[in-house]
Amino acid sequence: MDSLPPWRPLLRAALQREGRSSSSRWLQLATVASDGTPRVRSLVFRGWSAPAVLDLFTDGRSEKASELRHLPAAEICWLLPRARSQFRLRSRRCQPPSAELLKQRQHHWQNLTPSARALWGWPEPGIPLELQAAFPQELDDTTPMPSHFELLSFEVHQVELLELGGQPHQRRRWCSSGSWSEELLNP
Repeated sequence: MDSLPPWRPLLRAALQREGRSSSSRWLQLATVASDGTPRVRSLVFRGWSAPAVLDLFTDGRSEKASELRHLPAAEICWLLPRARSQFRLRSRRCQPPSAELLKQRQHHWQNLTPSARALWGWPEPGIPLELQAAFPQELDDTTPMPSHFELLSFEVHQVELLELGGQPHQRRRWCSSGSWSEELLNP
């Protein structure tokens, strides 16, 4: 297994400083829409599938899924207020071979709670609301994984960390080009 990039222990320590706050798993994903305008959404961090590959989930019928199929470049911003740290991860959506992807999706689907799984039983996101539409509260363990349950894996190639704890703030950047090189930056 590859060793961890040098910024991963710093991120782990910042997450630990956040404590048990559920918001510590929320991050913002920036994509580019087909008309060239930026889009930002909050998603839930789901784990690491490799030392520099971050996993998120989305509804494959959503605009973000379509945008990432068209242009797989993205930036993830992870603000950790108690740690007074902001991580910006430049990345590119990547996909393992289809057999491996299906296995990973099945694994993640089965590990979701019934209430978390329920979101994929809701109507298509972003279309006009039908007042009679069903929005299930839970989908039990026997519910088959829907085709629109999508795993978003992002291979990180650049990280900027802004530490807001002192004056002046500390800022640094790591770039992946065979190895992770660190550069100190003005805040």
